[in-house]
Amino acid sequence: QVQLVESGGGLVQPGGSLRLSCASSGRTFSSYTMGWFRQAPGKEREFVAVVNWSGGLIYYSNSVKGRFTISRDNAKNTMYLQMNNLKPEDTAIYYCAATALSAVQAAGDRPKIDYWGQGTQVTVSS
Repeated sequence: QVQLVESGGGLVQPGGSLRLSCASSGRTFSSYTMGWFRQAPGKEREFVAVVNWSGGLIYYSNSVKGRFTISRDNAKNTMYLQMNNLKPEDTAIYYCAATALSAVQAAGDRPKIDYWGQGTQVTVSS
């Protein structure tokens, strides 16, 4: 069993930055591909970024590429999402996810996610 807890969300002005964290209580954290997804009001949950077990393979959605950076620290059982140059369209609830899929599979359409966090709100507004 893996429990995921996100933190770091909040209100930020356009062009600002936030760093999200996802802490895992499970001892098998390093065996999972980890990712971030988001859901804006009235929209479906969408893929943001994913990192494989070692941190050596990463994929981003086109909408965040060049602005967001995903990383993980297996020694701390924690994953991060550094978000820079935030835009109003980045406003959403951000969810941490753990999956047994490969990183490329997790970045695909409707991946099977084994564990979800409860989500953290990110609001980008002036």
